[in-house]
This record gives sequence, structure tokens and C-alpha cells, in this order.
Amino acid sequence: MAISDQVPLHSGFHAKSTAAEVLENINLAGKVAIVTGGYSGIGLETVRALASKGAKIIVPVRDEAKANEALAGVAGDIATAPMDLADLNSVNRFVASMQDTLPQLDLLINNAGVMASPESKIGPGWESQFGICHMGHFALTQGVYSLLEKATAPRVVALSSAAHKNSDILWDDINFEQTPYDKWRAYGQAKTANALFANALSRRLKDTGGLAFSVHPGGIFTPLQRHLPKEEMIALGWLGEDGEPSELAKAGFKNTEQGASTTLWAATSPKLSGKPGVYCEDADIAAMTDRDNPAVRFKGVDAHACDDDSAERLWDLSVSLLESA
Repeated sequence: MAISDQVPLHSGFHAKSTAAEVLENINLAGKVAIVTGGYSGIGLETVRALASKGAKIIVPVRDEAKANEALAGVAGDIATAPMDLADLNSVNRFVASMQDTLPQLDLLINNAGVMASPESKIGPGWESQFGICHMGHFALTQGVYSLLEKATAPRVVALSSAAHKNSDILWDDINFEQTPYDKWRAYGQAKTANALFANALSRRLKDTGGLAFSVHPGGIFTPLQRHLPKEEMIALGWLGEDGEPSELAKAGFKNTEQGASTTLWAATSPKLSGKPGVYCEDADIAAMTDRDNPAVRFKGVDAHACDDDSAERLWDLSVSLLESA
């Protein structure tokens, strides 16, 4: 699961492959999945696709009314339970309810997140993007780990992003206590953390036959952009002056069903057996970033996000942060 493992498999899929295409030959009857953020954006498409293949799905929800409305039209065995990733007590209550009701957990999809949000702190003073995207999911995964152990070849998928390229872990100032807050650097740190988390978790799942992966879903217009004003998205080139998707976005961005495909491929593909902890994009293992080619600078994975030593350092730090919370 080191840098040398970041070699594309030529999976047969591509950037615009859909969830249905990725799961065409997959049967998930009898499987149990938890999908965070499963009632919005690509999380909702992930739930829809998994349910269509027979999986039982639990969606942790912060807003029950909104979740019920979004999931009302989705067929399948889908249940919700209260949970807020920003509140460790809420995560612990959710974990306890899962321990009481689930026989095993086959798939854990850590999909929820927040992006480029204003500076705020959660819990014991954690920077909110790191706290929600990484620490909340870390606590959840720790809590349901014994259920993963009861499954046959469980898989965990952590949603990272090409934004990991914005920042390594700020090891000496994760919570921006001395460093001036930069919302994109904070988001980059959180997405690097998601990738390193999957790397380290795979080593811990090895004896169970389980695997963990991180994925970049691609550029997609979803509620994740809720903290970005229209003017900033125009400046980024995502929107035109008229507020509609730019030609760049139309060419490169995915719809939500396409955006869910890499998550679903990582969660189910037999081609990933023996490839623990890798970072995936476009329904394949991502190559290392080609820094000499500016045209593809947003493709691939940077070395800092797939470094085994950094992954172990972050794991140990995360355990300490949870213990002291």
C-alpha cells in the first residue's frame, strides 16, 4: 500500500462510468452497509446503487426530515439512525445502536464531509473540516470495527479528493492555532487525512481479510459547495458569469451517478484484492501525480497522501486525540 502500489489497473471503466455500470455484475444480497452522507449528492446515489444490488443500508442522519424526503423514492432495505459527525457523543450513540442491531458490517462508506467552510472549531477544539471529515469518521470506524471483523472480507471506503494536493497534514498546527486559517488548506489537510486513514486501516484489517481504500470522486456539483459563494465558483472557473456551469465544468465535471462510481468500484471490485490502502479515481487505482505536466496536475495522488509512515503517524495521533477528547 505504499507509493509503488499506485499503478492503474486499466479496470475497463473511465471518468464518466456510472454507478450502474460499475455494479453490473455485482450481487450484494445479505451484505450490510453504512453510508455516511447517504441522503445527499453522491452519497444518495451510492445508497441507491447499493440498495439496487440487494444490500441492507443504514444511513446516519443529522437532519431526519431532510433524509426521509431524499430517501423516500429510493427502493430497497434502507434504514436511518441519528448521528452528527461533529458530535462525538452522537457518534458514540450511533455506534452503540449499531452494535445492538447489526450482525456484521460488510461495507463502511465514509462519504460525508464539509468543504472550504468558514473557520470554526468542534468537539475539544478541533478545526472543523479535519474534525468532521477525519476525526468523526475515525471515531465511527473505531466504534464499528468489531462489526467489520465479523464480516467476510469487509471493505471501508474513505472519500478523499484531489484537494489533498492543497496540503499535507499540518503536523505542528493541525487546528490552525498559530497558522492563519485558509479554508482550502484546511480542506486539503482533511482530504489528505482521509487518504492516510485508509492506508493505515488496511494494515489493521489484514487479519480479517478486509480492505480499505480512499477515493477521489471527481468534480461534481453537489451540496458540498454550499459554503462557496457564486463569485468564488466563477473565479475558480466552475461557473460562467451567468452563474451556469462553465464549459470547463461541462467537460470535466461528473453527474452524481458518475461521481458515485469510484466509491462503488472500490467497495466491490474483485480487481482490488491484494491492493490494500490505495487511492483511487475514475474507477481505477490512481497513478502518482505527474508534476511535470500542468495539464493533468489535478489527476493522480501526491506522495504525501500515500506515505505509510505518515499514515501510521496520523493513526497514532488520532487515537490520542480521541482518548483526550
